[in-house]
Amino acid sequence: MVSSLRRRRRRARLRTVALIGIDGSGKTTQAHQLADALTAAGRPATYHRNAGGRRWLSRVAHRLGRPDAQRLVGRDGLLALESVLRWLAIAAALLSCLVTGRTAVMDRYAACQYASIRAHGGQRWERLARVGYRVFPRPQVTFLLAVDPAEAYQRIERRGTDHETMGWLTAADTAYRALPEYPTFVLVDAGRSPEEVSRQIRDHLDGWFPPEEGSRDAAPAGGADATPDRAVTPAQARP
Repeated sequence: MVSSLRRRRRRARLRTVALIGIDGSGKTTQAHQLADALTAAGRPATYHRNAGGRRWLSRVAHRLGRPDAQRLVGRDGLLALESVLRWLAIAAALLSCLVTGRTAVMDRYAACQYASIRAHGGQRWERLARVGYRVFPRPQVTFLLAVDPAEAYQRIERRGTDHETMGWLTAADTAYRALPEYPTFVLVDAGRSPEEVSRQIRDHLDGWFPPEEGSRDAAPAGGADATPDRAVTPAQARP
């Protein structure tokens, strides 16, 4: 059965993979590595950073003498701008991959916006965001990079390019786990080394990578395209 699933996946096209999680979970690093690995394996892929602009808005706020983006435009203004900017980024990424036929490796996706809205306490904005984001197809696989907020905080401090509070990271972690989509996410223990995290991701996508030479799982030549089954790691297995 496992071999059959792998053969069907190899014949199918992997269109979209999303990596989501709180800041400091390693999304950007892993998304870059996954795009490179898929391309090297003969599945041309493109990395897309679907940011909501919060970091950029924070820089603007600092230049204008405000402590953060929310103090500059207000909570509702921040959520509105973030939702629109992320929507545009995702739309551009999907359109690009539709034209080129490449796999879209998404660093953040719609679920990130829903979690951000919840963490900010703007639940009424979530309903509006879901209406707008409904036009986007659900990724074939969504990896939730789960890491303890305290570890994420230390990582952010070490990189020194931005700053997040423990309160925000904890609220965001809780928000991801409360999303209705949470059971469909593939949970990855992002508290491990980058190499081990990459291995977890690669192992789950094994069916979409070409088999090693001599492997008994090698797919036969020819055959009609098949839609891959949704293989999901139970999200309740919290690391």
